[in-house]
Amino acid sequence: MIDFKTKRGFICDMDGVLYHGNKLLPGATEFIQWLQASNKEYLFLTNNSGFTPRELHIKLLRMGIDVPEEHFYTSALATAEFIRSQNPKASAYVLGEAGLLNALYDAGIAIDDVNPDYVIVGESASYSLNTLTRATNLVLAGAKLIGANSDVSGPIENGIAPACRALISPIEMATGKQAYFCGKPNPLMMRTGLNLLNCHSADAVIVGDRMDTDIISGLESGIDTVLVLSGISSVETIKTYAYQPTVILNGVIDIVRMTGQE
Repeated sequence: MIDFKTKRGFICDMDGVLYHGNKLLPGATEFIQWLQASNKEYLFLTNNSGFTPRELHIKLLRMGIDVPEEHFYTSALATAEFIRSQNPKASAYVLGEAGLLNALYDAGIAIDDVNPDYVIVGESASYSLNTLTRATNLVLAGAKLIGANSDVSGPIENGIAPACRALISPIEMATGKQAYFCGKPNPLMMRTGLNLLNCHSADAVIVGDRMDTDIISGLESGIDTVLVLSGISSVETIKTYAYQPTVILNGVIDIVRMTGQE
């Protein structure tokens, strides 16, 4: 078990933990109110690369929850920081939304669809055979292939949607090149999360709905893990993994209940 009262830092996923699409999950409001009232350090660490922190702030505000922008860190920001650290003068061809494009722009990465240093793929509504073909040929010409995250799918209101790992797979298959993924479970993203919280791993807990990103991220970073069954993972899928979370809960409201402060 985990004594949530003594934990100082909370790293939380969003899709499948707080909401599905534009539908708030039961207990999400109470959980965030508990974090704020208990003076916990908290960070929403999401693999969704499509939104900027400001857009995530607005999205939650629209649902009735006020979380300041500094409490969000996305795989888009992690990707931009990785590229900047590798090559500050890099250029990239990008399949992604505003969150990824803005993060790269703020990091000084130029957009180039002719001779880029990188091909970067995130979640993208403009994904098509034409953009896929261009990306494939740019990688064959020497561009390095980067994925914002390794999620195969993500929860939406009426099921699941293909995510970055599924979208980048055709490029890998067509080129024979393997992508490097910057989001969870990449330890670089987890280390950044702990640094932003100014929190040691022993004093933190990670809350997520995916065994293959959230739980493995916490396990490999020495952080206690909470798997909630409100998103992708189920009791049956948990059995297929060689590792287990510290605690399995139905949803984040159970964290509040376990502290006796519902």
